[in-house]
Amino acid sequence: MRGGAALLAACAGLLTGCSLAPRYRAPPPTAPPAAAYKELDGWKLAAPADNAPRGRWWEMFHDDDLNSLEAQVTAANENLKAALARYEEAAAQTRFARAGFFPTLTANASATREHLSANAPEFPAGGRTYYDDYIAGGALSWELDLFGRIRNTVAGARATEQATAGDVAALDLAVHAQLAGDYFMLRGLDAQQQLLDHTVADYARALALTRDLYQGGAAALSDVEQAQAQLETARTQAEDTRLHRAQTEHAIAVLVGRQASSFSLPARPLPGDVQPPPVDPGLPSQLLERRPDVAAAERRVAAANANIGVARAAYFPDFSLSAAAGWQSVAQSTWFSAPSRYWSVGPQGLLTVLDFGAHAAQAAQAHAAYDEQVADYRGTVLTAFQDVEDNLAALRQLERESLSQAAAVEATQGALDQANYRYKGGIVTYLEVVSTENAALAARLAALGIETQRLTSTVQLVQALGGDWQATRR
Repeated sequence: MRGGAALLAACAGLLTGCSLAPRYRAPPPTAPPAAAYKELDGWKLAAPADNAPRGRWWEMFHDDDLNSLEAQVTAANENLKAALARYEEAAAQTRFARAGFFPTLTANASATREHLSANAPEFPAGGRTYYDDYIAGGALSWELDLFGRIRNTVAGARATEQATAGDVAALDLAVHAQLAGDYFMLRGLDAQQQLLDHTVADYARALALTRDLYQGGAAALSDVEQAQAQLETARTQAEDTRLHRAQTEHAIAVLVGRQASSFSLPARPLPGDVQPPPVDPGLPSQLLERRPDVAAAERRVAAANANIGVARAAYFPDFSLSAAAGWQSVAQSTWFSAPSRYWSVGPQGLLTVLDFGAHAAQAAQAHAAYDEQVADYRGTVLTAFQDVEDNLAALRQLERESLSQAAAVEATQGALDQANYRYKGGIVTYLEVVSTENAALAARLAALGIETQRLTSTVQLVQALGGDWQATRR
């Protein structure tokens, strides 16, 4: 018993040998996060704080159609299915690497009849040229992880698995955000379509009235031609909007895993008084915790660090414990008898003495891969802060643009009313009416575009903040 206990203790000591990987610490960003976002000047924070995005962040828009579409994305989107399959592949790779901690046991059995060459130098004089060979046995092989090769392989596989999980979360966030952005773009196009359809109807009536005036001698032929050109231009704009609307609807169909040919959304114009919900961007330091792409990049640094340990372990011997046992006989009748038993047990060591720089090249490759992942991580962090600052600035400026554009809509409508009065009084030509009508239409279309941009920028800000992929934040 004492000998067995000593053997177990020795094996345990061998299995907890040293690790040659550098001690891992997450690399710091290029510069520490600022105390606050630069573009928060003039920003209206969400109040109360419960309006901050959670896992189902799209519900903050209070749109049942959007909620219904978003509910279909995770289960139906093919890109997400592929990402989940990649995660399962990484998880399986981790389990495969972890199996290296344990012994490998194999069993074999064979029954062969052999004929030996009587002219072979090792053939005994007077020996038999035919004989049978029956073997049944097993073999055990156990690598002793003295230098941490297996442990670092497992650590690298586990970190890669965690990085892949971050990739899935980042893609899930991106797909949901793309759907929300496309949805609001669709509703904005519906509002533009409604405006253009009304405008086409108004211009058609204006053309008919101008023709009547021309036939009665109260208007010039140029007025009719200008009215006709204005109508056709508006029709072109309306048809172009229908094209963009159809393409946006097709994009939404792909996101929810539906055939574009069988998918449709009824027209529902964006309300004129729509306001994007407030979003609390939190502190810059929290961004590194919330962004799944940042987390994935950091985990890839950890995997590269573990791979350095694997490369370093190649300089040292590989030790293993091997054992084999079974029965071997030249006759079935004595196959499993006691004299037919055989066994062997003992340690083995393997050391590469000369490899002409192969191990050194592997180590250099591992260090270069680590440096690459550190640079990628820091670049991802910089991009994350840029995304937040860009969308904070966009939302602040778009709110100001919305106010000034509303004033422009009101001013152009006033100018149009005055142009109509002056034309009816014979003071100006119809060209001034056409010009002011075009200006008024352009102002209203620009106002709709700004409101659509405010909603899509809110979606992009939520995505830049990481949504809330951990979904437990309070």
